[in-house]
Amino acid sequence: MNANKTISLIVPVFNEAKNIPSFYVALKEILETSGYRYEILFINDGSEDSSAEELVKISGDERVKILDFSRNFGKEIALTAGLNHCSGEAAIMIDADFQHPLELIPDFLAKWERGAEVVVGVRQTNKNCGLIKRYGSFLFYKIINRISEQPLAPNSTDFRLLDRVVIDEFNKFTERNRLTRALIAWLGFRREYIYFEAKERRDGLAAYNVRKLISLAMNSFISLSLFPLKMAGYLGIVIVLLVGPFGLYVLIGKYLAGWYYASSFSGPAQLALLLTFLVGIVLCSLGLVALYIAHIHKEVLGRPLYVLRGKRNKIYE
Repeated sequence: MNANKTISLIVPVFNEAKNIPSFYVALKEILETSGYRYEILFINDGSEDSSAEELVKISGDERVKILDFSRNFGKEIALTAGLNHCSGEAAIMIDADFQHPLELIPDFLAKWERGAEVVVGVRQTNKNCGLIKRYGSFLFYKIINRISEQPLAPNSTDFRLLDRVVIDEFNKFTERNRLTRALIAWLGFRREYIYFEAKERRDGLAAYNVRKLISLAMNSFISLSLFPLKMAGYLGIVIVLLVGPFGLYVLIGKYLAGWYYASSFSGPAQLALLLTFLVGIVLCSLGLVALYIAHIHKEVLGRPLYVLRGKRNKIYE
């Protein structure tokens, strides 16, 4: 605990008019007893209700900052904007719907003081999560951890703390289709986890419906892994390896060796084998092109080759 340190709270807001007053009061009570200086950044992500008006009511507090988007850009961009504009030695990202337990904020700060540079909130249960979202989340993490270069902790959330060094490195990312938690995972750094039970939403409806979640998942697969790009090539290799030897067997057996089973193949069957083999060749060629596109994709992202925790006079200590 250090009264000279400032903590930034980043709160994305989309149609949270009914929650904002009580959330602000509850959050302020927690922060007042934390022993830290603090600022609260509310990012109004193009809300269609009276969220903007509710934010204006609390703007008299000099510790409250409001970023007002011209339209709805999505939660990932709202979190990015908050990290771009926060000034604290650490930042905590938290939702305004009370599903992220405010009382855990001191636990995040304690782990940070003990040396953690990233403290991740991991959801154990979610009372508002339906069957589709629950199994969809399970499937998402299973797939992404198989194909991604950097695995994600299952059920990890955006409820997390980032040290200033992590924030500065995160702000260097330039990609538009992004999953914030995945980019943070890519950065590395020392991390700790806090497990919690998601509370019931106080008021309003969840901003992420099934359609938006599917879209986010697809964007994540594409941005975090090159496997979808290479899939056609892999499929082509499988086809060639399976059909090639079989077609060779038919060709030799029917026209050269006179094998019984090979001779029973009709002309249309041989044509089908040939076409399937050629399809495999085409897919292999697409896979080769995909490798070049993959290299272009990595270059366009412009991610750093490496990330330094900080500069020191000596390389080793």
